[in-house]
Parts: sequence; C-alpha cells; structure tokens
Amino acid sequence: MARMVRMVRYEVWAPYAAERVEVAVDGARHPLARDAGRAGWWQGEAPAGDYAFVLDGGRPLPDPRSPRQPHGPDGASRAVDHAAFSWSAAGSAAGGPSGWGASGWHGRPLPGAVLYELHIGTFTAAGTFDAAARHLDHVVELGVDFVELMPVCPFPGRHGWGYDGVSLWAVHEPYGGPDGLKRFVDAAHRKGLGVILDVVHNHLGPSGNHLPQFGPYFTERHHTPWGAAVNLDAPGSDEVRGYLIGSALAWLRDYRIDGLRLDAVHALADDRAFHFLAELAREVDRLAVATNRPLFLIAESDLNDPRTTTPREAGGHGLAAQWSDDFHHALHCALTGESQGYYGDFAAEPLAALARTLTRGFFHDGTWSSFRGRHHGRPFPPEHGHRLLGYLQTHDQIGNRALGDRISTSLSPGRLACGAALVLTSPFTPMLFMGEEWGAATPWQYFTDHTDPNLAEAVRRGRRREFAEHGWAADAVPDPQEPATVLRSVLDWTEPGRAPHTELLIWYRTLIRLRHELPELSDPDLAAVRVEFDAAAGWLVVHRGRYRVAVNLGAKPATVLLGSHGEVVAAYGTHRFTDGTLTLDPDSVAVTIT
Repeated sequence: MARMVRMVRYEVWAPYAAERVEVAVDGARHPLARDAGRAGWWQGEAPAGDYAFVLDGGRPLPDPRSPRQPHGPDGASRAVDHAAFSWSAAGSAAGGPSGWGASGWHGRPLPGAVLYELHIGTFTAAGTFDAAARHLDHVVELGVDFVELMPVCPFPGRHGWGYDGVSLWAVHEPYGGPDGLKRFVDAAHRKGLGVILDVVHNHLGPSGNHLPQFGPYFTERHHTPWGAAVNLDAPGSDEVRGYLIGSALAWLRDYRIDGLRLDAVHALADDRAFHFLAELAREVDRLAVATNRPLFLIAESDLNDPRTTTPREAGGHGLAAQWSDDFHHALHCALTGESQGYYGDFAAEPLAALARTLTRGFFHDGTWSSFRGRHHGRPFPPEHGHRLLGYLQTHDQIGNRALGDRISTSLSPGRLACGAALVLTSPFTPMLFMGEEWGAATPWQYFTDHTDPNLAEAVRRGRRREFAEHGWAADAVPDPQEPATVLRSVLDWTEPGRAPHTELLIWYRTLIRLRHELPELSDPDLAAVRVEFDAAAGWLVVHRGRYRVAVNLGAKPATVLLGSHGEVVAAYGTHRFTDGTLTLDPDSVAVTIT
C-alpha cells in the first residue's frame, strides 16, 4: 500500500536568484515558481520534511524564516506546529499569581516591575531551559516580576552569549529548542513571572549567516561595528523590515513572550521618515490589542535621546523603556572608584554624577562627553523615570571586562548592599543580573564555541589585542574558546546558602518587598527626588517622599540629620539612630521613614 505524502507550501524571498529556486526536502529537489503578486518571492508545494532552499543550482541553504534549525545554523530547516504545544490552562497556576485571569495568562505591565537578566547557558550547569525553569522559585521568592533572557537564536557550537545568532525565527537547539523555550515561558507564567527576550536586529553572527545570498538584507549605505548595516532604508528594505518585524511578532505570539529587549538600537541605521523602531512598536501595540496582553519593547541605546521612549503621537518611537548606562556608570564609579574609559566623566565627581542621574535621568543631556569628544544627549522628561532601566550589573558591564569579574570580587558585602539599595529604591525600573542578589563569586566571562577554526582564532586574537591596548598581558585574558571559560561562568547554586551570600540575598529580598509595598520607593517622578551628599565624607541620602535612603561610602563613620520623628525601616551594616541623627559605619546603608 502506497504511503500518503503530505504536501506543504514553501515560500521564500530570494530576489538575488536569477533563474530558479528549488526546495530540497530530504535530499530531493522540487522547483518553486515566481510569485506574480510579490516581487522577489518564490513559492510552491512540495512534500513535508526537513528542507533547504537551492538558488540557481547552488548548495542548499537554510530558510531565512526557519522556525527550527535541528542540525545547527548551516543545516536543513524544519517546520514547527506551534498549535501543537499544550500551554497551561486557566486556573492551573498554583495560588493564582499575578498575571493570571479567568482566561489564563494575561500578562503584566512593565511600570512598577523589577527585572532579572539571565543567560540560559550559564544560569545552571546543564545550561537548558528546563534546568533554568527548576530555579524559578528562587526568582519568585526574590520578588522580581520579569525574567529577561539573553538571546536564544541559533549560533555555532553549544556555548555563547547569543549575540552572534542567526536564524532570527528559531531557537538554539542545545538550550532545548522551540518546545524547551515554550516550557520555560509556561513555567514562568504559572509562577506569575513575565518573560522578556533579548533580540538582535542590528547584525547577524559571522558564521551561519546566509541572508546575503538571498537578497539585500544588508547595505553598504551605512556601516556598523560589524560591517555593512542591516538594510532598513535602501532598496529592498521594505522586505527586510518585514522580516525583522515578523520575527519579533513571532516571539510574542507563538512563544507568548511578554516583551522584547532590542540590542544596541543606536546601530540600527535608518534614514526613512518612519523609523524602523516606530514601525516595530506600532506592530507590537497592534498585537497587544489582538491578544489582550500588555506587550512592550525595551531598547539598549547609548544615544541619550528621549525620542526612543516618547510616544509616537508625540513624535517619538514609542518604546516602553530603555537601558540607562549613565546611572550605572555613576553608581559604579561611586562604589569602585574606577575612572578608565567611559567612566571618566562620571568619576570626576561620582556622588554628584549619581545625584544628577537620580534627578535628571541622563547624566549627558546635552553636556560635554570627554569619552566621545563632543556634546551628547538631550534632557529626559522628568515625569517618566520608569522608562529608564536602572542597574548595578549587567551582562555587558561584567562580561566586557578583561576577566569578566563581578564587582562582588572587589567590594565588601556592605558596599554591594549600598549599591543594591540605590538601584531598588530608585525612580527607574530596576534590573538585576543573575547571581547579583547573593554577591556571586563566579565571574561571567566572554565565551564562544565557534566551529570554524579560523574564526575561533580570530576571535581569540581580537579579544587579547583589545585588552593589550589597556595593559593586559595576552595570557591573562581568558581564551573565549576554552571550555573552562564558560564553566567558570556558571552560577554556583550552593553560594546562596552560605555566608556572606545569604545575608546579601535577604537584603535584596527586603528591598524588593519594600519597593512593592511602599509606593514612594517606586515613584518614577524624577522631579520629586531630592539628593543630598557630602563628597568629602562619602555619604549620600536620597529623599523618596517620606522615606530616606542613606548610604555611607566613605572611610569613616558618617552622621546625617534626618529628623526627630524618624525610624529605621531596614538596614545593612552598622547604624545608630538617635533623636533624628543617623550614624552609619563605612559601607552601611539604612532606609528610614520620617
């Protein structure tokens, strides 16, 4: 009896194909026809199976819109039936956590939330979605509202940060593939956690990127640190924009992701009147209405341009928020005393820089930037502090150091507690980096797993050459390709149960609880924030309504007058509060109410 062959429709945008396009299914090639209604598109029916496209008789190439790459970035593509996944039904979430309603998960808004950035490959020793999901109770007990996953698109090998990804619609197989990501998202939602996904639209990785063979996905009109820019405004850019927007919507729709973090949007070169970011935000807003969920976009941008988060009707791009490196740099300098590179402007008067960012959002809001050699930025609207993410550590600020060393390796637990208090009581949307909450001693280093030996050697040499310019010996910089580099970066989950990590973890939980319980501590109005400090003595006090957050970063005990009717709400380190006078030992912090 003959076996029934299931036929499916294949289509691909391949304007660079001069004569013919075929789809290769399980080794057999089937011709596609030009689509008369869509320039550059080819379509047709062929048997279902693992497939690749063949342009003008060349070698098989994976589908640019491949939903799955089971054999890696260079292998054949595979269809995914998203309807086949069994999502948790309404009422299945124990205890009915926030975000659940009668119809199931309905999402949660970004304003008022606390975020937790994590990397699937190093969050656990197994490095998979399923293993990460088993630690979500820790995240819930911490009190955060969203986990932000670093990129999960396919990249060469097993280990990597994810920013060299390709196949922008697919999921890295070693992490668990499409169903693994869905299981993670479903598990997070059942516990009341939203999920944000980091996506990269400004470039593709150097290995496994086959898009240039299909069409004008890149343009020489603009250049970025990675070479020719993604084509957002040259001929053919309508299709490229549609490709990127389609990928973004697929994460939000098919994987039920709640929001996207957009990597380095300052590298999205676009001279069109309707900027790509505004178009993407518009489509995400439309999907939010269609799905009845609050979906949002967060940008990484170093432009210090408030238009990124200004609503479209007011002339902006309409993103919900952006990362705020200025606040990080000011806080980092105040805590560590470092002054190299872009820290220079902040290190001159670190407490003044910290006060400026807490009350103005951007440090550089039209001021001179010595690092850039020019004036930089524009003023940020003071009523919208929640549109800036504030953080003490991120994957970039740790991993882009030569040794990938966390500040916990050089600062006392008390000093870490001071930094945590300033982040978690700030007018910004706070974000933590995995392990920060217990002062993880493990580094988070730059690691790759390139399968091309020439590329691997180029990355190794490039990394060491970069830091040699700053005085580092080549053998002191970890080899990105060495397996030990990624192993060193895996969190040690025994640390939270040991001193001094346990005490710091309790402090983080306390601060997040207070932020959720006391509206003044999450008030996003920058104009309502008042900061006092004594640069010589090293103390700083942030006024948040009735509350005061006092830190002593100096070398000697500091005395601060806070009012006769106050009391200490929470503290880390040694403090004394008598008749309205607060005395803090070095590296101590107190939250008081007056």
